[in-house]
Amino acid sequence: MSIIKKLLKEIEQEAQTTRKFLGIIPADKFDWQPHSKSMSIMQLSNHIAELPAWVSMAITTDGLDFHANPYEPYEARTAADLLEVFENSYADGRAHLEAATEAELEKPWVLRSGETVLANMTKYETVRIAIAQTIHHRAQLGVYLRLLNIPIPGSYGPSADELEARQASTVA
Repeated sequence: MSIIKKLLKEIEQEAQTTRKFLGIIPADKFDWQPHSKSMSIMQLSNHIAELPAWVSMAITTDGLDFHANPYEPYEARTAADLLEVFENSYADGRAHLEAATEAELEKPWVLRSGETVLANMTKYETVRIAIAQTIHHRAQLGVYLRLLNIPIPGSYGPSADELEARQASTVA
């Protein structure tokens, strides 16, 4: 299986799980944050929803300069809006990855802030980081939801909440 086919399979699997998490965020909790140094649920979930677009950016550009391109986050305030942002971001990233070649993925990609180079990697590595960031931040969101006593879905198997619900339904 080619690298691109493997990446496509991985982003689809992660997208399925990410949809479950983004779809259960209560609108009245968007401003909540577990600590003053932490992102709010709105900031975190919007970041997660936008991350698949980094796949497109990795493939279609040679890098990103935060100094020249200040980040303007989208501010979805409902689960439905988050899912719409995510689906658009995911579709764009998937389409660019499907059209890419492995030779393109070997080209360099640089993340910087003005003259300061933050990361110098290949386009492949940038795509992998976008996937890893999605997983990392989705896990963070799971902790936020758990702290709010909101049952969370499983990621790579059933969650404790799903197991508890299954057990309760077999007892009833």
